[in-house]
Amino acid sequence: MIISHQQLGTVLGLTLPHELDISTRAAAAAQVERLLLTYRPHIRSVLLTPPSTAHTPATLSVLARVRHLCEAHGLVLTVAEPAEAAPQTLSVAA
Repeated sequence: MIISHQQLGTVLGLTLPHELDISTRAAAAAQVERLLLTYRPHIRSVLLTPPSTAHTPATLSVLARVRHLCEAHGLVLTVAEPAEAAPQTLSVAA
């Protein structure tokens, strides 16, 4: 699987573990479509976590496809901040 997923109540969480390239773009888009069709009766929104803030064109293409699919199915799409962009917590030894 190119995309990992988890259902959290009425939210379907999708995670792209790495940036996509041209050879994985179509498979990722097809996987998202299958997941939305499978979970559609039980979800109201999708939370998508991209792998980074510097997206490849193929990743941007899949993000656009997810947005289009969510709109077509009446689902709310939220794009989370990638883990690498989250603020780091530093601990100071005393």
